[in-house]
Amino acid sequence: MATAQTVRPEQGSKLAQSITGPLLYLFILGDVLGAGIYALMGVLSEEVGGALWAPLAVALALALLTAGSYAELVTKYPRAGGAAIFAERAFRNPLIAFLVGFSMLAAGVTSAAGLALAFAGDYLGTFLDVSAVPAAVVFLLLVAALNARGISESLRSNMVMTVVEVSGLVIVIVTVAVLLGGGGGDVSRVGQFPDGVSPGSAILGAAVIAYYSFVGFETSANVAEEVREPSRVYPKALFGALLTAGVVYVLVGLASSIALPSEELSSSSGPLLAVVAATGVGIPAWVFSLIALVAVANGALLTMIMASRVTYGMAEQGLLPRGLARVLPRRKTPWVAIVTTTVVAMLLTLVGDLSVLASTVVLLLLFVFISTNVAVLVLRRDRVEHRHFRVPAFVPVLGIASCVLLLTQQEGRVWLYGLGLLLVGVVLFGVARLTGRRSRAPHPDADEREGRS
Repeated sequence: MATAQTVRPEQGSKLAQSITGPLLYLFILGDVLGAGIYALMGVLSEEVGGALWAPLAVALALALLTAGSYAELVTKYPRAGGAAIFAERAFRNPLIAFLVGFSMLAAGVTSAAGLALAFAGDYLGTFLDVSAVPAAVVFLLLVAALNARGISESLRSNMVMTVVEVSGLVIVIVTVAVLLGGGGGDVSRVGQFPDGVSPGSAILGAAVIAYYSFVGFETSANVAEEVREPSRVYPKALFGALLTAGVVYVLVGLASSIALPSEELSSSSGPLLAVVAATGVGIPAWVFSLIALVAVANGALLTMIMASRVTYGMAEQGLLPRGLARVLPRRKTPWVAIVTTTVVAMLLTLVGDLSVLASTVVLLLLFVFISTNVAVLVLRRDRVEHRHFRVPAFVPVLGIASCVLLLTQQEGRVWLYGLGLLLVGVVLFGVARLTGRRSRAPHPDADEREGRS
């Protein structure tokens, strides 16, 4: 712990402190238990066969290391902006802070665009016959409206959607339990790997995919300024949500491999729907389509909350134009940041296939996590006047090592896309700095005019 004095670090914020401990727990849980799990099992089964639980457990352990670093820094500096603010404090280098924040923005807005397209695709097609891109744009407008209405309203919506989201995963677990109770299923598949594959390398390769399903916890760092008593509630909510998600994921992985062979799982575009259908329990197909839509909508809402708060926090620190930090007087929400990030996400929906960009998101987030783990160690000498969470020094060190390990598993073309996006960030940073200098520079005739007056 830091000093014995307890204060309210959120005092002086322009944002409303409306997030309680239970709301924060559900916020993180809803973001981690996102739409990815509904398609994840099919992809993982190609890598590890029936041992779906193994990469999920490894990914959880690796995510908890970096989560420890976030718990310390968020409770130490509870301000909107998350990793970008931590980098600015630790490295005192505007370019590094900008690139960390830019990486979060690129990852978040791209993910939101992908979720919007997923929402407007086959899942929505079960109920309505509409074109994908226009439907995605309308969907993002609705998400922006809810985001702008207020953080408490957004999180109450998240609470309802998280319950629906979790219920779908519980249905999977329960129906497979019924299958087992009736003598069906094959438990031996949970330890089977594809022929000719080393179990260790297969688990590590699949852990990169599984890791993507846990990285949603970073979003919570960007709403820290709106949390009541963050030093007390944030660590409990963070670790509680990650452990809950990890247990659910492992159970879903076990259930999936028990119910279906890996060949059938990997060939299905809706693997969990296929799992439930294989149990013979009478769950209508439209129920899972509806649950998937809710899961996607929840992921998009939380991602756009994160992106707008990162934008707001960077603008407050002068890393982006100050106009992006404007808030609605009554609602206390960063409306300019919300509009800007929504417009960018709408433009990205025109790209269409975002599969490679989704892999690039993971790459960018790993750079962000490395920065945060290093920042914990650098900022140990910085003392604050309130109590905060503190992790042992070996935790961020292991966090850095885990991120580097996962980086080695990325494909070459993903590196090209990631480095290309970072180059765009460097160019934008240079333009912003040049524009900022010009706006601050005195007019060449200013002295002459002042002398005349």
